[in-house]
Amino acid sequence: MAALVEFDTIPQLFYGLVEHHRGSDHPAVRYKNQETKDWEVISWSELEELVHDMAGFLSEQGIGRGDRVAILSENRPEWAITDLATQILGAVNVSLYTSLPADQVQYILHDSGSAVFIVSTTIQQRKAEAVFEACPNLRRIVTMSDGDAGSDRIIGWERALRKGRVHWKEHRARLQGVTEGVKPEDLSALIYTSGTTGQPKGVMLTQHNFCTNAKSALGLVPFGPQDHHLSFLPLCHSFERTAGYTAVMACGAQITYAESIDTVSRNLTEVKPTVMISVPRLFERIYNLIAKSVAEGSTAKKKIFEWAVATGTRVAERRADGKRIGPALSAQRALAHRLVFAKLHEKLGGNLRFAVSGGAALPRKIGEFFQAAGVTIIEGYGLTETAPVLTVNPVKRPRYGSVGHVIPGVTIGIQRLDDGRIIGQISGEQYPSNLTTLDGEIVVKGPNVMKGYWNDPDLTKQSIDADGWYHTGDVGRFDDGYLVITDRIKHMIVSAGGKNIYPGPIEDQFKTVPWIDQIVVVGEGREFLAALVVPDYDALNAHAAEQGLKIDEDGSVLQQEMILQVFDQEFKNHSRGSASHEKIRAFRLVREPFTIENGLLTPTLKPRRSKIEVLYADLIEEMYEEFGRR
Repeated sequence: MAALVEFDTIPQLFYGLVEHHRGSDHPAVRYKNQETKDWEVISWSELEELVHDMAGFLSEQGIGRGDRVAILSENRPEWAITDLATQILGAVNVSLYTSLPADQVQYILHDSGSAVFIVSTTIQQRKAEAVFEACPNLRRIVTMSDGDAGSDRIIGWERALRKGRVHWKEHRARLQGVTEGVKPEDLSALIYTSGTTGQPKGVMLTQHNFCTNAKSALGLVPFGPQDHHLSFLPLCHSFERTAGYTAVMACGAQITYAESIDTVSRNLTEVKPTVMISVPRLFERIYNLIAKSVAEGSTAKKKIFEWAVATGTRVAERRADGKRIGPALSAQRALAHRLVFAKLHEKLGGNLRFAVSGGAALPRKIGEFFQAAGVTIIEGYGLTETAPVLTVNPVKRPRYGSVGHVIPGVTIGIQRLDDGRIIGQISGEQYPSNLTTLDGEIVVKGPNVMKGYWNDPDLTKQSIDADGWYHTGDVGRFDDGYLVITDRIKHMIVSAGGKNIYPGPIEDQFKTVPWIDQIVVVGEGREFLAALVVPDYDALNAHAAEQGLKIDEDGSVLQQEMILQVFDQEFKNHSRGSASHEKIRAFRLVREPFTIENGLLTPTLKPRRSKIEVLYADLIEEMYEEFGRR
């Protein structure tokens, strides 16, 4: 699907869409009014006025070309208004995760030199006030909660808009000239990578990076003016920013902001979106809830479920091969939908055409299940440093277990880890391609590759080599033209026997096990692999109750032999089909989940492996010592 308007910068996109929709009632964004509890619409003409008001305020504060404006906010209209106001001034958006503690907020504000800080709630306002003095470039805090608090450093949202409205009217001609002067090569955003080690790095992404990436992605993902997207992934993440914001706007689709990440299930049924952009974790949870329900059901229910999945799989395979769905199979598919899959569709709003998954690997089994259920999940791959999309699975022929085809304008190479030789490459214009390669580091060229790391030219040179390849740090291969991701290079475990083992694919095999909520595989320098497991307590407690075990709040049930046997059997099942060096020979159950709040997950829900291993060092050592005594 092509964009509605021609654009090479975000300001061009914004004003092109304003003109395209002028005089129509097509909504720009929707949100729920927390006082009336009604879903309210902001039209394109209203959005234009609000953006001008905020741009006027930022200009009054001295914000101009290249200056940084920081945003600490959940997904809501004010985020988009601030971003678009920043873009039309040629300034730079610095977005932060709302989960960040004050010390990390301070680091990013100080490192970026942000001059104005826009925050959402009173919780975020307190963080801003706490770090204000430590950030010498910071001039003003704007709070969306409208609490000026009688301070010169803080101004409420509505007051800021009123001041900005006056400034815009007085300086309209000059500010419009600033907007017209924004160039594709200008910096658009600093996105700080969450990272699993060390301080976050500021990724410099230009207008050109975002715009070319959005247009290339739209060439493969069929968003259109008829579509409706429920936005709940953080807009400070490049995936939602490009796919769920820039690309969705560019094709004329409607954006509705979820009330919060906790209300997504309810908002899906209220809003009834046609497309959904998410991370694998959501699909994993939905699948595991369904699997749990089936496991607890009767033998007849299990047989009906298995028949429905088999029927849906046959339909999906015939469609992928371009074959006709005959009357008999079509009738079976309708029955399978009515008996099994209808409730799943209802929970997703009942109107979903497809979903997009990114940010982490989607387990193949889960992708194939949703496909059988009639919900196509389009999995892609990318990094913050590539704005972010690099590959997308074709809608009509998705290959789960892969991340699809290289997008137009991008070239991906596979570089050997030992001698640095490129052993195969594909550009987005080369399809169909049946290239198959061995594993190597994934390296990238394209107009979406970042300008570099903020204030770190040495790291930039390390990441982008003399031949112009950006080194992703991911290991993968081409398989019949589809890119398959193995894992991160830095996650590689080298066993005592010298075997190179990637834990990610092993961990993915356990994401559909009902008893396991989270798992981290360890084994660096050891004779064998072991695992730390956070149980799924709902499933585990139900099983314990069935067995007549007492559920204690202190977690002592995790040490009961009957419970341990459940997990032991899962690891034995895995080991039967695994190479010797990939068998998991020991495990420990840990009570506390890995979360963003306790520092064991990144804001994008990836495990901080080094921190987890340090925290549980004694438990890991005990596990290996005990196994060695057997």
